Amino acid sequence: MAGARLLIVDDEASLRDLLRRYLERSGYVVEAFADSEEALRRFEAEPERFSLVVTDLALPGLNGEELIGRMRALNPQLRALILSGYPHVPTQPLTGFLQKPFLPKTLIEEIERALAK
Repeated sequence: MAGARLLIVDDEASLRDLLRRYLERSGYVVEAFADSEEALRRFEAEPERFSLVVTDLALPGLNGEELIGRMRALNPQLRALILSGYPHVPTQPLTGFLQKPFLPKTLIEEIERALAK
């Protein structure tokens, strides 16, 4: 669903920037953050504006699951995709998982799957 607005949260600068550039070239509108609290403040300002949050699981402060939970309190229909280098089973509905490392094509497939739910 090119044109969808995505919120990316990853504390690893090189990966965050790579994801943002790749997703923008794929037609998405992307806002990227290194910090879960900063991302949450941005989301709180316009919770209906974002179609999907893509977040690392291990973040300083709120982890990815906690961040999604706080965002869903404001927008229950928010889709989410958790990224992690470790196996993980999401605990919330409308939440997918993608284990690092992954191919860019796989990321797009998972985003499209999440947005179609």
